[in-house]
Amino acid sequence: MSESLAQLASFLARAERLLDRLEPLLPPVARDPDWSAAHAFRWRGANGSGHLQAIRRLPQIRLADLRDIDEQKARLDSNTRHFIAGLPANNVLLTGARGSGKSSLIKALLNEYAPQGLRVIEVEKDELTDLPQIVELLEDRPERFIIFCDDLSFESGDARYKALKVVLDGSFAAAPENVLIYATSNRRHLMPEYFAENLESRRVGEEIHPGEAIEEKISLSERFGLWISFYPFDQEAYLDIVAHWLRSFGCRPEDIAGSERAALNWAVERGSRSGRVAWQFARDWAGRQRSAVNGVQASLAASRRRLRHRP
Repeated sequence: MSESLAQLASFLARAERLLDRLEPLLPPVARDPDWSAAHAFRWRGANGSGHLQAIRRLPQIRLADLRDIDEQKARLDSNTRHFIAGLPANNVLLTGARGSGKSSLIKALLNEYAPQGLRVIEVEKDELTDLPQIVELLEDRPERFIIFCDDLSFESGDARYKALKVVLDGSFAAAPENVLIYATSNRRHLMPEYFAENLESRRVGEEIHPGEAIEEKISLSERFGLWISFYPFDQEAYLDIVAHWLRSFGCRPEDIAGSERAALNWAVERGSRSGRVAWQFARDWAGRQRSAVNGVQASLAASRRRLRHRP
């Protein structure tokens, strides 16, 4: 009997040592997020699991700050207001020119509607396979959640887009009514397209039937109910955006008027007249103007001090 107990004790000791070695390899226990900590969260995946990390510092951009995209702003704002009100609303794909305000528009909507219960969950492309787990965390919450995927695109053979397809509209399980997906991309169909794929098309009478490769790529973007396209800004729109940001930074009207040539040169150097480029120029110009004013004020103050101490 004692020998059996000794063997059992030895077995339990070996099992305990094995569990100690396996424990670091196991996924961490999911933590319930502190929903009161923030209005936006970032999904952090790890070892097949993950958690929502609060984003406590958000850009203070407002809808009024986004200029010359009035039509796009109105369409997304309307869809978002319907969603918050519990009315039918669509998943949204925002595509087009870089730096034209796609991501900024979603950030501005969060700032506008967070008091009404809107929340944003940011998910990186590499973590799209965790979407079902994320949705499960959100479905019983009273808030309205936008899952935000920024700069979304996939290469040929990338299987992660299938997880997105399932959550959008490809599963027997219906998506919860308090969750939508807003994604931005420079590609309308989210995947590269090749000329050779057109050779797979065939003609039947007067109808053209695209090849299966094209159909597969279009099938993902078609799952977004609302497509919103953004376009490069012309010179007038670009200068209007520059002037808006310079006013927000406290520049005087004469300084804003005198900045136009420098703003155009800035855009030429970067090869783009985008809203992002306009904002970057305005920060540089406003900083240099304030620095010059501060330098003059410091020089005058030093001169006054010298005069006061002159015998």
